[in-house]
Amino acid sequence: MKPVPLRGRKTALICLFLSIFGISLGFLGTGSVLATTKSRFEKLELFNKVLFLVEGQYYREVDTEKLIEGALKGMMQTLDPHSAFLDKEVFQKMNEDTSGEFGGLGVEVTQKDGVLVVITPIDDTPAFKAGLRSGDKIVEINGESIIGLALDEAVDKMRGKPDSKISIGIVRKGVEGVKQYTMVRKKIKIEAVKSEVIEDYVYVRLTQFQQNAGKEIAEAIKSARSKKKNDLKGIVLDLRSNPGGLLTEAVNVSSIFLKDGVVVSTEGRDPKQKEIHYVVKSGYKETELPIVVLINGSSASASEIVAGALQDHERAIIMGTQSFGKGSVQTVAKLDGDYGVKLTIAQYLTPKDRRIQAIGIKPDVIVSEFEGEWAKENAVDSSYIREADLRNHLTATIETPEEKIARIAREKEDRQRRSEAIKRARLATKEGKKEESEELQKKYAPSEDFQVIQAIKHLKTFYLAKKMSS
Repeated sequence: MKPVPLRGRKTALICLFLSIFGISLGFLGTGSVLATTKSRFEKLELFNKVLFLVEGQYYREVDTEKLIEGALKGMMQTLDPHSAFLDKEVFQKMNEDTSGEFGGLGVEVTQKDGVLVVITPIDDTPAFKAGLRSGDKIVEINGESIIGLALDEAVDKMRGKPDSKISIGIVRKGVEGVKQYTMVRKKIKIEAVKSEVIEDYVYVRLTQFQQNAGKEIAEAIKSARSKKKNDLKGIVLDLRSNPGGLLTEAVNVSSIFLKDGVVVSTEGRDPKQKEIHYVVKSGYKETELPIVVLINGSSASASEIVAGALQDHERAIIMGTQSFGKGSVQTVAKLDGDYGVKLTIAQYLTPKDRRIQAIGIKPDVIVSEFEGEWAKENAVDSSYIREADLRNHLTATIETPEEKIARIAREKEDRQRRSEAIKRARLATKEGKKEESEELQKKYAPSEDFQVIQAIKHLKTFYLAKKMSS
């Protein structure tokens, strides 16, 4: 046998070293996976031990299925306020909210620190007519406390057969004790779009992004054009207290006012993977008339997508107060046995890649809502409950511990500032205020709404400036 040359020996040693190194890395990688798997199984074993202990030693017999469902609900609640485990009944009702017709009270709610909080009552529903307000805390249903109930369970208790009565106990800042409201559940058919011609301008109110919202807005504008014999001078699009709805309708509404480009994109776990929604080029277009979009602290989700798109494309002036900040995307997955999971999978980005989540849309022109009668009647509380106020809310970006501490302090200051501003507004309007029952009977008139008036004044200024320059 011939001796191996020195160069060959070096090559062989290098190859042997790389092989051993590679095998070592393989073991390290496998060890990491095995450690993760072992840790998971250990935790599952811990869960099994607790379940076994409760089943065997709790002083009353327990329903194992309910225990496991409760554990799953608790697990999902550790993620963010919008992720949830859906039991059979809740999962079956998931499709009702966007069809435009459902039974109940007509109120959008969220949960904060175990308490049900009103985001906004929907126009012309039992909750709206009874006088529920944004920021009201629902603590009782039919005389029973619901504090600590999961969001889906509390919502389920508010639903029932049409024409059946329900009593709601409300805690409202500035009002002593629990205020009781008795309402009658209705099979609610939401009239999503309302419109009115004010002078030479069309006011269009969208209460919810349900099916055909885009088509109905287009019809409202066309009808106003016909009334004014094509002499319209501007549009006021009112998205105040609009809690959102269908993403497709947010794209359709935006597309009425935009020629082309991006309406919204979604960013998932991998920032490089984006789903982009573009302007729909077919259908009715209104791309020339100046627009003012009204928003407030209860304008959420699809409302923020539309406001953000028109703002980024410089197609509209956004007016009012900062929006809710619900910029996360949820998907609903069906599980075995008719259960479901609602899971946050992405967040929305405006055309200029601005994040909405826990930030919201800031108006170009800030107009206080406390001077408008509509806002006084329907949206006044110690402060709006916004996404950033919700416990365990998803932040727009991943934070360092220092950034988290700074954000929490900043959000606390913001809540305090809003609370003090509303107290001052209440003191300013306290004298000469009518009884609440009388105020609630007053029919809303857009032409008397302070914010709408300011929007039209802004459009008039725009029109005069354009006329002088031409």
